[in-house]
Amino acid sequence: MVEIFSPGGRFYFQQQRRWLRAFFSSHKTLLAVLWVVGVTSVFIWQSSSINVIRIFRPTSAPRPVPRLRAAAYNLTDFGGVGDGKTLNTEAFERAVAAIARLAKKGGGQLNVPPGNWLTAPFNLTSHMTLFLAEGAVILGIQDERYWPLLPPLPSYGYGREHKGPRYGSLIHAQNLKDVVITGHNGTINGQGQAWWTKYRQKVLNYTRGPLVQLMWSKDIIISNITLRDSPFWTLHPYDCKNVTISNVTILAPVTGAPNTDGIDPDSCEGMVIENCYICVGDDGIAIKSGWDQYGIAYGRPSTNILIRNVTVRSVVSAGVSIGSEMSGGVSNVTVENLHVWETRRAVRIKTAPGRGAYVHNILYRNLTFDNVRVGIVVKTDYNEHPDEGFDPKAAPDIKNITFIGIHGQGVRVPVRIQGSEVIPIKEVSFQDMSVGITYKKKHIFQCAFVEGRVIGYVFPAPCENLDIYDEKGRLVKRSVSQNSTDIDYDF
Repeated sequence: MVEIFSPGGRFYFQQQRRWLRAFFSSHKTLLAVLWVVGVTSVFIWQSSSINVIRIFRPTSAPRPVPRLRAAAYNLTDFGGVGDGKTLNTEAFERAVAAIARLAKKGGGQLNVPPGNWLTAPFNLTSHMTLFLAEGAVILGIQDERYWPLLPPLPSYGYGREHKGPRYGSLIHAQNLKDVVITGHNGTINGQGQAWWTKYRQKVLNYTRGPLVQLMWSKDIIISNITLRDSPFWTLHPYDCKNVTISNVTILAPVTGAPNTDGIDPDSCEGMVIENCYICVGDDGIAIKSGWDQYGIAYGRPSTNILIRNVTVRSVVSAGVSIGSEMSGGVSNVTVENLHVWETRRAVRIKTAPGRGAYVHNILYRNLTFDNVRVGIVVKTDYNEHPDEGFDPKAAPDIKNITFIGIHGQGVRVPVRIQGSEVIPIKEVSFQDMSVGITYKKKHIFQCAFVEGRVIGYVFPAPCENLDIYDEKGRLVKRSVSQNSTDIDYDF
């Protein structure tokens, strides 16, 4: 350091600067080439390290399984055989038991490798990650004798299809916390074809079981997997808190697969459903909270639910439904960035006298309807009851339902809101709606016993039951016929 600031040192430093300037001026081309080579090398290194550009790595190499817990096991460590024929129930049970012993240390991860892993129903445990590798398929055994019978859900009174017990789910979680089901898009396949046939033949004595059911549990993450061909409802969180469902594909035949709902949040609080693709034989998503007097007595609402960035197809039912079992109440639900295509109904609220409770504070925003029969449905006479013990005077309260940014094409009836004298629909709002229609009859925006408003431009022309406001929120025309009806089921 002392020599640098001495006269000789300063002269040396000046000479170095002159040399560098001369070098840069005479070697610009060489430096440019070296710069490109260097940047390209760094880019290739970074790309291969994050697995973005796959041309620089073998295409046949399986993706490494991330270790998400302190301890990780493979199903084969417990005797699992992925040949599609060997029954692996005991292997799953031994693995879950090993993870349960690690609860105080943060739990463990069970890796399901590529293969077809036949199994009867099994239970998960707290602090567990079930990881399905790419090419891994968990297959549900089709013989119902292997499926345990469980008591009826307390908010339903008995099985949804039969009195008495119900079949359990293929993968079951009860009174747990910190459960993760994820993977590299591995599959859980319920092989529901045999169940659907027996249901149609009426040879089952108990209600069919879901594919995945989580009960009285919290802190749940389900992501990056495929669920398909469930015997009954596909994914059923029941009375759970803090649930995230993300990047999940749910599949079943659009016809001939009865009651294969995609996701059924049931008396759940704090839930996100996002970035999912659902194509099933019943409702894509159906928010529930118990059935008639049993749901009223149980008294657990579904609340604070966000559904976003979801694509749904349901030929026989609806894309996103609320109800019809909603007797514990449903509130604070947001549905946004929803695409519904080739579907009988896009979004629907369904209830009836006897349900009681309420549907409050529901926001639909940025919905796209593509070739659907009825876009928006509110139905108050969905008269299906568990038994004769319901109270017909228990009328649900439906209010504060908002629709903003509704667009699409090929829609037969854009809106059908059917309130009644017993169950009037209150505080309904439409804003920014333009839906291409296939029928040009007069009354395709249908209303009965509904009160609310239209803000700004809405096409097709709204029903006379609604107040009209301009885009700045100023009243243009007050409705004088809120109780009139122009519901027409002939089209």
